[in-house]
Amino acid sequence: MKVLSVVGARPQFVKLAPVAAAFAQTGHEHVIVHTGQHYDARMSDVFFADLSIPSPDVHLGVGSGTHGIQTGTMLAAMDPVLEKHQPDWVLVYGDTNSTLAGTLSAIKMHLRVAHLEAGLRSFNRRMPEEHNRVLTDHAADLMLAPTDVAMGHLADEGLAARSVLVGDVMTDVCFRVRDAVADQPPPAELPDAVALGAEGYVVATVHRAENTDDRVRLAAVVDALASLGVPVALLAHPRLVARCEDFGISLDRPTLYALPPLAYPDMVKAVSGARGVVTDSGGLQKEAFLLGVPCTTLRTETEWTETLDGGWNVLDPDLGRVKDLATRPVPSADRGTPYGDGHAAERTVAALERA
Repeated sequence: MKVLSVVGARPQFVKLAPVAAAFAQTGHEHVIVHTGQHYDARMSDVFFADLSIPSPDVHLGVGSGTHGIQTGTMLAAMDPVLEKHQPDWVLVYGDTNSTLAGTLSAIKMHLRVAHLEAGLRSFNRRMPEEHNRVLTDHAADLMLAPTDVAMGHLADEGLAARSVLVGDVMTDVCFRVRDAVADQPPPAELPDAVALGAEGYVVATVHRAENTDDRVRLAAVVDALASLGVPVALLAHPRLVARCEDFGISLDRPTLYALPPLAYPDMVKAVSGARGVVTDSGGLQKEAFLLGVPCTTLRTETEWTETLDGGWNVLDPDLGRVKDLATRPVPSADRGTPYGDGHAAERTVAALERA
């Protein structure tokens, strides 16, 4: 069996790591195509090195652009790659433009598509990611779902016959890295004022358009982070930095420390030691949940509804409660194992073998 994985953004590199490791234990051929959607080395190359992912077999080098330009450029670049490799499966991950482009290119060439992390729904049609995931699910030949909730969404849309529950590959890599860094000191990138703060610290990320593309909204988000009363390690996505520069919003505030994105092991270590997380990222909500750290999400909804149970994750789109929520005590509710037992990658390979 020959499987071609299409990835292009930070969350996909993390998901790819355990899948690539699982394929390496088989006799199957696994081809990795990097679209170049995330082209900054801190958002791309470092993940391949730190998570021991094989170097991409193909790098399309697409780079940034509007959604239409980026997706269209990927489509044009994917066709000759798929024509050359003729895989048995094209495996796409998550909900990015790379996911949609890989799917569309493959189905036009009558190649089978499997969607890993299928069935997630925010039910917010203003999110580009929502369109990407819905269109991919309805075009794909096999949906590999991470949770029972995702399986329910797929069934509601008439896709049950093509859906398989495999668990969440992010759990695989998060647990593996958590155990590997457990005895290590805090990341060197964290200033002493953050890592050694007597009241603890908060890890924050902000990158979604609804929080960054409006000057008033972005200023309110930055002001809120600067007012939490404890040091805040703001892992500053390039989009956030660019928008703050465009709008004249300073990230140089007392207790707010704007840092470059961390390597994944360092991010896991930083979150593990944090008092709380504030984010609009889907992946970091779940990572905080898996690591047992309270999360506050600056959105009106979440795809990872399981994180809301027991108060482990709380939505605060209006920023009205973030000051109290960000430093709230650790919930007493048991988290359970809604995202699997850390062996989703092996189940993914088995599902492809059976289909």
